[in-house]
Amino acid sequence: MVLLRPAPGDSPIHRMWAGTKLLAVFIFSVLLTFFPSWASITLVAVAVGVAIRMAGVPRGAVPSIPRFLWVLIGIGAFTAALGGGDPVLSLFGLDVALGGLLTFTRITFLAVVLLALSMMVSWTTNVADIAPAIATLGRPLRLLRIPVDEWAVTTALTLRSFPMLLDEFRVLLAARKLRPHPQSLTRRKRIRQAFFELTDLLAAATTAALRRADEMGDAITARGGAGQITASHAGPAARDWIALSVVAVVCVVSVLLF
Repeated sequence: MVLLRPAPGDSPIHRMWAGTKLLAVFIFSVLLTFFPSWASITLVAVAVGVAIRMAGVPRGAVPSIPRFLWVLIGIGAFTAALGGGDPVLSLFGLDVALGGLLTFTRITFLAVVLLALSMMVSWTTNVADIAPAIATLGRPLRLLRIPVDEWAVTTALTLRSFPMLLDEFRVLLAARKLRPHPQSLTRRKRIRQAFFELTDLLAAATTAALRRADEMGDAITARGGAGQITASHAGPAARDWIALSVVAVVCVVSVLLF
């Protein structure tokens, strides 16, 4: 999965304020939590699809689905179908209850829509713009003495660390595969060797993470401290208000059709 790295391009979605996208994700998530109907899911899916189309996200950025996940989905659909429920379909004299299967399909589609919504934000938003947007959106919470800036900095550092750590882990796994493996071992020795290799791999991954954290800390200090991460004068523009209006229309229509 290619996430936390903006897709190349310059579109109205790319130029939109990061806070607007975060608000859209939050509003749509709340909407689908309390009104998880087919109409709501379909409307949100259409809105997300139009946004991805406007952003010009290349097809190669869409993650491929592994085979084992299809197997898990099939097993889940089969077990859900055993639950029965309305509606009931008659086939060759047999009554087949499709309620459980339809519920499972709706929940799966809901998860896919929320995942696509999150990926759309990831593909069109620079990671450096997330922390200032969170600090701006959480400004009213400062009256309650909630450390909004610290939360924003933590979120920004977490998002920036994911790509680096993924690259480090890929290098470690590639180096592990290059190590020779003796073939004349018993099953017990192979299991023991795999356990030791896993322990070494976790230790190496922890060391790499600590080294990256130390380098990032030095870089933040050299650039003026953590306060500079949330320092930004960006805010909503006309396109952002239009986008929020579309989100509001989708929410109102979804509630009316529920």
